[in-house]
Amino acid sequence: MTEAELNRDYGKLFKPLQVILCGGINMGIKLFNQRILTMVVLFAVALIVAAVLTSLTRLKHNESKPSEAYGFVKLPSPDVIGRMSVEEAIQRRRSIRSYADKPLSLQDVSQLMWAAQGITDPARGFRAAPSAGATYPLEVYLVVGENGVTGLDEGLYRYDPYEHQLESILKGDLRSSLAEAALDQGWVREAPVNIVIAAVYERTTGRYGERGIRYVHMEVGHVGQNLYLQATARGLGMVVIGAFKDDQVQSLLKLPYEQKPLYIIPVGYPRS
Repeated sequence: MTEAELNRDYGKLFKPLQVILCGGINMGIKLFNQRILTMVVLFAVALIVAAVLTSLTRLKHNESKPSEAYGFVKLPSPDVIGRMSVEEAIQRRRSIRSYADKPLSLQDVSQLMWAAQGITDPARGFRAAPSAGATYPLEVYLVVGENGVTGLDEGLYRYDPYEHQLESILKGDLRSSLAEAALDQGWVREAPVNIVIAAVYERTTGRYGERGIRYVHMEVGHVGQNLYLQATARGLGMVVIGAFKDDQVQSLLKLPYEQKPLYIIPVGYPRS
């Protein structure tokens, strides 16, 4: 048998194998491309769903705000690199009930609001404090006294985390009335500002049932500690208060029925 005949016979023998092998490779490439395409589509769908859920959450949160409003105050961007380490802030943190006659700056307010409920992951809407199922049941208000914040009128403001701004809700210095509702605790009246945190329980219990009540209380604790550490890092002092008449606070601040006050937090520069 000549070499040419031998090559021809080998060609006949291996040709089916070549067809099978090439077919297998082509099929593998198609399957691989289909998997890549499927992954891309699923990722795109996930992004769309996340955006829709964020929009619905924002809409639901806006529905539960007080009815009165007088405009917005844009806050300066928060600093994400500070001059004090987390470890030092933990070491220095104390509950402070005596405050100097010194106003806060808008940057101070910006940092406090951001530490409480600021958005730290814009793509997914995640905030500075953890929340069960990202349900975010908390609403943050700022009660500003006369000359309490440089460049900010006295009154009640609601924090909007989506735009990092304050919405003016009520005019006037409410500190004395708030102190009366807080069983006449003098530091509420003396602090230049008070942060009030309220909860819409249904945002969390709607997903987790009665267990969600516990999750809401855990979350407000997370926020309280965030505020303590941020205040300490900026040379401010504060104390969290839970002793107050719920109905009286809710009425004074004209909170919607579904918003229940959990914390009153006087904040100011410590009196030396």
